[in-house]
Amino acid sequence: MHYFSAFPTFLLTMQVNNTLLIPALEIQQGHGRLLYSFAVDGKSVGAFATISRIRRSKEAQVVGYQRPEVISHINEIRSYLESESPIIPNAIVLAFDKRVLFKPLTGFDAIEGEPRFGHLVIPIDTGPDYEKPAWVVDGQQRIAAVAQAKLKEFTLAAVGFIAGSDTEQREQFILVNSTKPLPKGLIHELIPYTSTRLPSRLERRKFPAYLLQQLNQDEASPFFGLIQTPTSPEGIVKDNSILRMLENSLADGALYRFRENSDPQYTAAQMLKLLANYWWAVREVFGTAWGLPPRKSRLMHGAGITSLGFLMDAVADRQRDCLIPLVEDFRKDLQPLTEVCRWSSGFWDFGPGSQVRWNDLQNTSKDIQLLTNYLIHQYKVKVWSAGIAGTAAEVLRTR
Repeated sequence: MHYFSAFPTFLLTMQVNNTLLIPALEIQQGHGRLLYSFAVDGKSVGAFATISRIRRSKEAQVVGYQRPEVISHINEIRSYLESESPIIPNAIVLAFDKRVLFKPLTGFDAIEGEPRFGHLVIPIDTGPDYEKPAWVVDGQQRIAAVAQAKLKEFTLAAVGFIAGSDTEQREQFILVNSTKPLPKGLIHELIPYTSTRLPSRLERRKFPAYLLQQLNQDEASPFFGLIQTPTSPEGIVKDNSILRMLENSLADGALYRFRENSDPQYTAAQMLKLLANYWWAVREVFGTAWGLPPRKSRLMHGAGITSLGFLMDAVADRQRDCLIPLVEDFRKDLQPLTEVCRWSSGFWDFGPGSQVRWNDLQNTSKDIQLLTNYLIHQYKVKVWSAGIAGTAAEVLRTR
């Protein structure tokens, strides 16, 4: 019963003179290694902790260990914090010097290897930053964002340890920050199913990632099961290639025209229909090059997917009187290009002195631009300027 009677008092963070008492859980990990888990108002961290930014001394020695602040990242976090119901579940990591003590709650016997409740006793130093008793090992941008956010307070989860030297702090910094980040493909699979506000770089990819997943999972899609993702590892087309194609078209291509529709579900359905019709036509016209690994077909390669995406925008623009051209419409416009495409053998003839072997095309901005310009030029010469008849939908309307 004494535990429960002490619990309300234990929960309170208190400041006594120049000392901060923070409720904490002491956890033993390795032999003699203790970790402290606690919660702290992010706006108060600066009172006892500092950031040792990495730099070189006059003797060219490395001093400190932390990275310079990334202003754009801080602003992203701050905007999120000022949104409705923010949550930051990952803990900041602090390294304390030996001035910081842990005092267990009275009346509890220590049991070897078992966690203990108590308080971290942290002196608040009003002197220079380098005299403060704690250093930020991980979480400097979260702390900076909380400090700048228009909030009265914001509690952060925190983990701390008492370090004996700068060397130990630096070692922990390296260990904390050298873990392998989440694969981008996994993030792309997860973000379509999030409802919370995301950093802008992820928010921009949320809708393209949704379209990608629909293309990969719909049995009626020409890309069904062909896009390589963490949950579809047998796919042969890289998810980044499809995302790039979609993002380009959403920015100012064939998919852009649907963005003004007020119903996002209807908009997505229209986009997916256009994408399916076009890529079914690609699949039929360039059948021998479809479905092969990128090393055997540049059509399934990043360079081919991206450049054909730009060609899709050009074809749809020529047929802009029809909201969603039929597969037959796209096929008719693509057919004349078979005689100049070299997806899996031969040489691309990009002009005098510029013949490129089919598999020398790389997924680089330079090669993608080269291939895109070539395809669109050939399309304009062989189809657009040649005055090939209108779409099948237009023919049906005139009957």
